[in-house]
Amino acid sequence: MLKQYKRIKQEYADAILLFRLGDFYEMFLEDAEKAAEVLEIVLTSREAGKGKRIPMCGIPYHAATSYIARLLAKGFKVAICEQVEDPKKAKGLVKREVVRVITPGTLIDEQYLEEKVNNYLVALVQREAEYGLAVADLSTGDFMVTQFAADEALLLDELCHWQPKEILVAEDQLAIWSVLKQRINVLFTPRPPHDFQWARAQERLLSHFQVVSLEGYGCQELKAAVGAAGAVLAYFYETQKSQLEHILSLRTYHLGDFMHLDQYTRRNLELVTTLRDHKTQGSLLWVLDRTVTAAGGRLLKKWLEQPLRRRAEIEDRLAKVDGFFHQHGIRQTTRGLLRRTCDLQRLLAKLACQTVNPRDLLALRTTLALLPEIRQALQHEELGPVAALAAEINPLPDLTALLTTALREDPPVSVTEGNIFREGYNQELDTLIRATREGKQWIAGLEQAERERTGIKSLKVGYNQVFGYYLEVTKANLALVPADYIRKQTLANAERYVTPELKKYEELILGAEEKRAALEYQLFLDLRGQVLARLPELKRLAEILAQLDVYAALAETAVQNHYVRPEIHEDKKILIREGRHPVVERVLPPGQFVPNDTLLDDDQHRLQIITGPNMAGKSTYMRQVALIVLMAQIGSFVPASYARIGLVDRIFTRVGAADNLAGGQSTFMVEMSELANILHHATADSLLILDEIGRGTSTFDGLSIAWGVLEYLWNPRQMGARTLFATHYHELTTLAARLDGVENLNVAVAKEGDGVIFLHKILPGASDRSYGIEVARLAGIPEVVLARAAEILAELEAKGLKERSQTVALPTKPMQLTLFTVDEAHIYDELRQLDLNNISPLEALKLLFQWQQRLKQKKEA
Repeated sequence: MLKQYKRIKQEYADAILLFRLGDFYEMFLEDAEKAAEVLEIVLTSREAGKGKRIPMCGIPYHAATSYIARLLAKGFKVAICEQVEDPKKAKGLVKREVVRVITPGTLIDEQYLEEKVNNYLVALVQREAEYGLAVADLSTGDFMVTQFAADEALLLDELCHWQPKEILVAEDQLAIWSVLKQRINVLFTPRPPHDFQWARAQERLLSHFQVVSLEGYGCQELKAAVGAAGAVLAYFYETQKSQLEHILSLRTYHLGDFMHLDQYTRRNLELVTTLRDHKTQGSLLWVLDRTVTAAGGRLLKKWLEQPLRRRAEIEDRLAKVDGFFHQHGIRQTTRGLLRRTCDLQRLLAKLACQTVNPRDLLALRTTLALLPEIRQALQHEELGPVAALAAEINPLPDLTALLTTALREDPPVSVTEGNIFREGYNQELDTLIRATREGKQWIAGLEQAERERTGIKSLKVGYNQVFGYYLEVTKANLALVPADYIRKQTLANAERYVTPELKKYEELILGAEEKRAALEYQLFLDLRGQVLARLPELKRLAEILAQLDVYAALAETAVQNHYVRPEIHEDKKILIREGRHPVVERVLPPGQFVPNDTLLDDDQHRLQIITGPNMAGKSTYMRQVALIVLMAQIGSFVPASYARIGLVDRIFTRVGAADNLAGGQSTFMVEMSELANILHHATADSLLILDEIGRGTSTFDGLSIAWGVLEYLWNPRQMGARTLFATHYHELTTLAARLDGVENLNVAVAKEGDGVIFLHKILPGASDRSYGIEVARLAGIPEVVLARAAEILAELEAKGLKERSQTVALPTKPMQLTLFTVDEAHIYDELRQLDLNNISPLEALKLLFQWQQRLKQKKEA
């Protein structure tokens, strides 16, 4: 047996091998030592011959799910090795095979998954100067690919978006991804390089989808993407040992199809989790998610992380939300029906991977039975495009009838437990069940009949697997045993007997039970096959139900929170009246949030400098604008009395300050790195949210950088992006008088004695002061400190140092060359390609000196 174990283990060296022995999964050697520690179970040992013993531990097979989940949570892969023949019929060693490998990226069982979160696996490959990325969720059948220029920042953004549980990379490219591996906490799985080769991957995809070309999937010429997709399929086939029939299509997407959100923006806007505790509560998803199905919740999250850029697609979503928005009764009826449906997407994955059980099929039957009601509820012209979507629902009445005829109302979870099928579904099965039942009834009456016949009041009928059914008589009553009893077993205090008639019924019962179990199992496989044949239709139904759930949920949220339908335009004008922050509004008592207007465009309102004290609401206002734009572009109504949204290609945010000590970066370095990313990737169609640029360094350095950045963003030839820029550098407010399109805004504050009242209203013009001491008082700074601070402030103001513009020669005209742009292309390229993390201060100074000398020489020339 150990030889068999070692042979199988050799094939699955990177996984914990669960080796089935009777009612237990056993682990040996290093696997046992690792598993015993993680699972907190007893580590024992087993005889290995020649007086040697090897480590061993085990878990009950019926409780394996929870143990496997703990192993997966620690990053282990688990190979399930089952007995694939009946031990009673085995000649010699029982045959065993690995029937499935479970890894963090290949989960399909609901016990291992979060209901409303996709479980993505990513394959990553570099081919020449491009990245190929394939993304798949085995539990839903989603399968997508993309390809883009090899840009590490873009790659990190994509991985941040998909949040994969596992990443496949070619063994010969491990060095390429070494830095990436250090930056993200995900299981990297090395795979054979040939899995990623274009020709082999293309052949695998063509075979799986049964097509002659990948042109229909839009990736025929994307060789890196095809290589990654082929690697995903190879991995799924290897781990699941099934045909993956629920993966019906491959969707090619391009980064430009959606609004780009980098990792910092996703974090700063708290789209799906909060910054502080990384929980859903307090995020935008928490506000919007009123879905009543798991698939709907996953789809809403996907939309939230991939806002649209095409106006027609956005308007289509908005129209469907609008249909539900104005029909309260229909919306509530639909949501009530959807709430009773199962997670059809994940059920179909289990069906395709051959792990579906009788209760899953019962859940499918229940869902199918609801479809006519859902379709009927939505056949109203007032619903517009929602009615058209609902008209696509095919209730599959023949499949519903089949499942209704076949399944009992309370079938077991396990296929081997029996009692799956209704009486009348299969005549042969009914006959075997009757034979078993009648035989057991005869045996049940045998005990009383034999007591009366023999006069032995303590006589018992029993059963064990070795001797079968027997009659047990205590030794005190042996004299009463009739002549037709045949002794079978002697115990300390009793004798066990059989009779010819008892053996006849035993053979009838056991033979019938064995035949019944075999027939019922085969009938289940046949039923599963008939359902599997309808998989394409079922998958489309799953998509429709998820979409209906999201549209109805967004409408419900809009009604409950008093949102309005935004107007979508392809120009750059953003006009919001009485806009509100969707999350802050939700956590405040009703009516307490102060709404604000917003006007941004590419003319006189493209860059707004916002001043005012801390805690007054600058950051809330800026995030509010970004969230309203994002909500509009996912097809949601928005928190405002009116909203006109000129489409945005990207949202960038630079807010807050945080060290990255583990990465060797200071607060200022983190700030500058994020800022550099924005300046390199933002376009004139982007929306920028910048908060306190330059505060991580000295006052004059910070002011200079902030000034240079503002001019760069303002200049239409360089950027011209719509920008909200919060700052405490009041000198920057002078730019509004010098540059067309720059305007000042401030947050209203009312002075009251020694304190201030924050009015949270955004007003035109610059703030007259920062109210720093007043804010410090609100924070609880001791009065003795505040009194001294007030004295120092008065002294500084008297000396004229507070207004730094009196002591600093500020530019009188916009810089022709800002801090981040120069005319000389080669110097610009050198600066752009410079790795600031791997250069010493002395080397940096030398480079700056060289560049300065070259620029001086050019000017003198």
